[in-house]
Amino acid sequence: MKINNNIGAGVFAAAALLLGAQATHAADWSDTSVGLRYGTKFQEPYNGQDINKAIVNFTHASGYKYGSNFFNVDFLKSDNVDSNAQEVYVVYRHTLDLGKVTGKNLAFGPVRGTGLTAGFDVNTKNDPGYGSKKRMLVAGPTLMIDVPGFLNVSLLALWESNQPVGITSRYHYDTHAMLNMAWGIPIGNSGFSFEGFMNYIAAKGTNEFGGGTAPELNIDAQIMYDVSPYMGASKNTFRVGFEYQYWRNKFGNPHSVPGSLAKTPMLRAEYHF
Repeated sequence: MKINNNIGAGVFAAAALLLGAQATHAADWSDTSVGLRYGTKFQEPYNGQDINKAIVNFTHASGYKYGSNFFNVDFLKSDNVDSNAQEVYVVYRHTLDLGKVTGKNLAFGPVRGTGLTAGFDVNTKNDPGYGSKKRMLVAGPTLMIDVPGFLNVSLLALWESNQPVGITSRYHYDTHAMLNMAWGIPIGNSGFSFEGFMNYIAAKGTNEFGGGTAPELNIDAQIMYDVSPYMGASKNTFRVGFEYQYWRNKFGNPHSVPGSLAKTPMLRAEYHF
């Protein structure tokens, strides 16, 4: 998929910088994958029609002595209902495990550890109607819940700005909060796992056009199955599954805006290396 305006070069430069920084200390574990997902029920605010999208992703997660890193790049391609738009969305999070840093056991109740999370989101989309160029910094505390796999719950402050088509300077929204849950839980020894994230994002004041914003809820959940044994590959090399996204008040647009509510089933496949 061709990405316009040197987007791809910038994204891969950022990826190289981040992963290079990670390599300066030894990783206790790491997982890198490329994946593809596809759905026909995507929505975009002020459009209101079903949109077909193909999404290619690159994901890297790793843990080291004092914490963990998560880096993901989505390359999204819409059909002509969304002007055949192309988008790149980048997410990076680093979680510092306070128990490992201090050498103290900070577990309590169902919580196995506490941490501090910081990172950023960056996106660029070339649709003619809006043309998002989001920039966002995030920071806040994280609780790591004691479950098989992982379940992290974070309360993050968001510092977000954008400069869409027709806006001459970068617009900064009010600082606002996000409750985030991220999980990856194996279902026994079945080869299935339950994975995903949930973001509840508070309203962020007025938007760049003077309108009000609304709290948004984005739930993205997946049931994945490890098909590696059927392909003669090592465990969790090839995975396929079903994904469902529920996104209310997308990008902070009130429910009265057409396309602000998305209910999107997707098929997903991944290769891990």
